[in-house]
Amino acid sequence: MTVSATAAPLAALVQMTSGIDPDANLSTIDKAMAAAADAGAAMAFLPEMSLLLDRDRARSGAHVAREADSPWPAALQDMARRHGLWLHTGSMPLLSDDGAKRVNRSHVIAASGEIVARYDKIHMFDVTLPSGENWTESAAYAGGDAIAVVDTPIGRLGLTICYDIRFPELYRALVEGGAEIIAVPAAFTVSTGEAHWHILLRARAIETGCHILAAAQAGTHADGRATYGHSLVSDPWGIVLAEAEASNSSGDGGFDLAIAPIAGEARDRARQAIPIARSRAARNITL
Repeated sequence: MTVSATAAPLAALVQMTSGIDPDANLSTIDKAMAAAADAGAAMAFLPEMSLLLDRDRARSGAHVAREADSPWPAALQDMARRHGLWLHTGSMPLLSDDGAKRVNRSHVIAASGEIVARYDKIHMFDVTLPSGENWTESAAYAGGDAIAVVDTPIGRLGLTICYDIRFPELYRALVEGGAEIIAVPAAFTVSTGEAHWHILLRARAIETGCHILAAAQAGTHADGRATYGHSLVSDPWGIVLAEAEASNSSGDGGFDLAIAPIAGEARDRARQAIPIARSRAARNITL
């Protein structure tokens, strides 16, 4: 666990190796939230697909329901109340309201247990990688069509998920919506993580003048995939404030925490030093 001492509120990123058993994943999350609370964090962040990571769509289908019918949000709301923590749920697979496809949905839950924001991943991971891996997320998932920015104890939070990181126009829209910090829960492949993870996260931090909080899946999962790990917090100047170890022990229910201060002064200094918004306005640049 990496901790930076400061008076600024602390964010705790939970790195885990989610598998095909939602109850086991919930147990790991509960333990991680207890550890985050003990460390003095104001808010915890989970990785993408924290409740269920299973590329076998037939097998995972037994667990995936519409949000109103799913037990997962209520379980996480209860954890937020018990541990007295705000929680970003990373994301979970749910059925869309019409039941035609799934959605990859994040929730922000207040320490009271109230769900205060939702976000459906906009950009689908449809790629064929040089490693030979082929992913067609759009075959099962519908992309979202709305951005989300919400007030939290550590700042005004913009929501994204994993592959969204490659679309800087989304991050500009979040900043224009008032975002001061941006969450990027992820399940990055090893090959793309080695090539692009740190570069993309730090670039988004620098160009937006925001803290970037990226909780990641790590290690070898029960469905056979491997993810990159390296959960990290970048400050608005692109400095990595905390980073988790590369991988967890697969199947042991373990987790790692990366804990860092989220200081508004760092954002103010970065935006004053490099006044991107002012420079863009002066040139009247539009997209």
